[in-house]
Amino acid sequence: MNFRARTVAIIVAATVLVSSSVTALFFKFDDLIRVFQPGMAIGKETTSDEELIKKFRQAYGLIKGNYIRSISDQELIDGAIQGMVQSLNDPHSDYMDPGDSKDFKEGLSSSFSGIGVEITVKNGRLTVVTPIKGSPAEKAGLKSDDQIIKVDGESIESIDYREAISKIRGPKGTKVQLDIVRPGLEDVLKISVIRDEIKQNTIETTLLSDQIGYIEITQFIEGTIEDFAKGLEELEKKGMKGLVIDVRSNPGGLLQAVLEMLEHFIPEGKTLMMTEDKSGTKEVFKSKGKGKKPYPIVVMIDKGSASASEIMAATLKEAGGYTLVGETTYGKGTVQSAQTFEDGSTLKLTMAKWLTPNGTWIDQNGGTKGIKPDLEVQYPSYWNTVPPYTQKPLKRDMNSVEIKNLQIILKALGYHTGRTDGYFDEKTETAVAAFQQMENLEVTKEFDEKTATALNHAFIRFKNDPKNDVQLQVAIQHLKEKIKE
Repeated sequence: MNFRARTVAIIVAATVLVSSSVTALFFKFDDLIRVFQPGMAIGKETTSDEELIKKFRQAYGLIKGNYIRSISDQELIDGAIQGMVQSLNDPHSDYMDPGDSKDFKEGLSSSFSGIGVEITVKNGRLTVVTPIKGSPAEKAGLKSDDQIIKVDGESIESIDYREAISKIRGPKGTKVQLDIVRPGLEDVLKISVIRDEIKQNTIETTLLSDQIGYIEITQFIEGTIEDFAKGLEELEKKGMKGLVIDVRSNPGGLLQAVLEMLEHFIPEGKTLMMTEDKSGTKEVFKSKGKGKKPYPIVVMIDKGSASASEIMAATLKEAGGYTLVGETTYGKGTVQSAQTFEDGSTLKLTMAKWLTPNGTWIDQNGGTKGIKPDLEVQYPSYWNTVPPYTQKPLKRDMNSVEIKNLQIILKALGYHTGRTDGYFDEKTETAVAAFQQMENLEVTKEFDEKTATALNHAFIRFKNDPKNDVQLQVAIQHLKEKIKE
């Protein structure tokens, strides 16, 4: 798939197209100017620059004066800027027209319509960074690194990424079918997603047994700072003895949000992170926090943890001495700024690297390729299995990858099929019947659409149960040992 324009972290929405505000470490343009080399002028022309600008003016004049078809000045300028950005071959830089620019900014708000998935262009394909927690995409079984090759049966090979995204968008309540290539699987997966309103409640707090606090952060957007502070305070008032901070599948967001949240845990004067521009000039961000907490903390990460969530993990580990549990993170180590022009269009440009407090660059393209956990805990083999969805019932003597996934999930839920090779035999039939009976469905022994919906919901409930989350259980056990010390 050869996309003619590239961007990352697009929240696919029915009424909006959100660009990479979420996975990007997002500065306002003026905020990042100070990262530049002192005295450096933006847009200052050298002799060679003047010659190139002259060439540009000549090309512009030739097209305006001689091109046979009608084209506006706006179209020419937009195309020129898009071409310049495209030539950077940087998936995190983008030029957005006024419509997309508006959607980009709305993406930092608390809700929008869509399927709720962060997407990048990777190796020429639309690739999932992570589905948003609780979104239709997550419920349908989309996972990090899934590659979208068809939309509603139509190939999106060799089309502009914006056109590809527009095919995934649609009104709330409508269905879109995605053909997915998943690393490690030979068969193409077909996943149907019902578009819906995406509510971005980015903080979830719970006091688990043994006075272990749990805070899940799904994104860093407007309002996250206040919700986090409130949730942390409530847990502390309840006598929390240890804390789990969960940034798994968190694609990132606003830099200022994560920096302010880190100040709850990192003493004043300690380095939170650094940025480094193209000349090697570094800007160091120091904590203004009150001091270290009296209780132990564990941070949970996985390969869907990107950008701002990686800053949180790296800083809590290096500056706070806290433990990381889970999988190696995504590896997004660059900073973008956004310049909005008078017509409402926006240029989002990679302006710097960000470095951990120890000076490490974690970017997957040239850096250390993510942040490694202190305690590595892989998801169970069944964890990323896609619940099958089919309009035509799956039944006895059929053989397919959908049946294989059905068998794997039934086994995880405690319904023993006797095999997981994709052949629908008598034992599989019995397991389906038992599940239908348990879910108060008509016992047909066939895997129909109603059974598929019920299985999907049951699997989500199963994975959301803390007892079945092996990474969380390791984190809790680690905290208990620290509490005893």
